[in-house]
Amino acid sequence: MTVTALPTNVRDLGITRYEPVFAEMQTYTRARDDNSADEVWLTQHHPVFTQGQAGKPEHIFDAGEIPIVQSDRGGQVTYHGPGQITAYLLFDLRRLGIGVRDLVCGMEKAMLHTLGVFGVEGYARQDAPGVYVDGNKIGSLGLRVRRGCSYHGLSLNVDMDLTPFDRINPCGLTDIGVTHIADFATVALPETEEVLLSALETQFEITLRRPGRS
Repeated sequence: MTVTALPTNVRDLGITRYEPVFAEMQTYTRARDDNSADEVWLTQHHPVFTQGQAGKPEHIFDAGEIPIVQSDRGGQVTYHGPGQITAYLLFDLRRLGIGVRDLVCGMEKAMLHTLGVFGVEGYARQDAPGVYVDGNKIGSLGLRVRRGCSYHGLSLNVDMDLTPFDRINPCGLTDIGVTHIADFATVALPETEEVLLSALETQFEITLRRPGRS
């Protein structure tokens, strides 16, 4: 991999609704050119089920009061909610000198490193992208690439209400449960965000520019 000459901007969006952030990612990706900076957007979403392009309606059992949004990312259904870090990676893959598989592996390794910092042993699966602990999913991936530039990204369960996952087959998988870091360690979300950002910085050999820092 090669190091981009531009720093990668980090945007902390706070707690957001999914649809406006999804639309803004599309807009940014359509408008960017060779001089546009890469960005990492951090957010926690209000409760929402999102269906990827391969999503099947039968994998949502009972959405109840939680909205369902059709997304253009890869993959199937997942849940986003407070207490979960969602990191959107808006990268120019050609400028970074990486492919989609490199991006997927890098995100998995960054999440695995983050878990390790908190004493949690996770692993990836060849047959199902994401990160797992003791047979349960803890980190999810979903991407879209347009003209060599990625958007969407990863979600890592930190300390959240996991019960909405009971209403779906997470990512279309029927043989797993769902867990979060709080099942194994005392954890704070801001600290976890910083660990994850540092891991992404290392994995993709980029320089992150945090809000309020030069």
